[in-house]
Amino acid sequence: MSDYRTLEEFTEEYFREHPEEIEAFLTESFAEYARDGDGTALLSQLRIIARVRGISAIAEEAGITRQGLQKALSEKGNPRLDTINSIMQTMGYYLMPQKMDMHME
Repeated sequence: MSDYRTLEEFTEEYFREHPEEIEAFLTESFAEYARDGDGTALLSQLRIIARVRGISAIAEEAGITRQGLQKALSEKGNPRLDTINSIMQTMGYYLMPQKMDMHME
């Protein structure tokens, strides 16, 4: 067994200790996704927060199986929009459009 922790493990521990920072993390995660379209990174970030909040609890409340949630948020996951919406609502958030500032890069 390795003495090293992964970045995901470190980040998960951080948010367990600082839950008040989850909202800013999710906001920035979706902003990054809007800029670069990296779905794998977004799913990784959602997976971290789902583990902090409890995979089983989120899956049950979202109406999907634990395995279904883990598959949806996996590196090879390709969840449907309604699945992401259910997960976000279970975590207490809405998916909402935000007007782009066309003068920003």
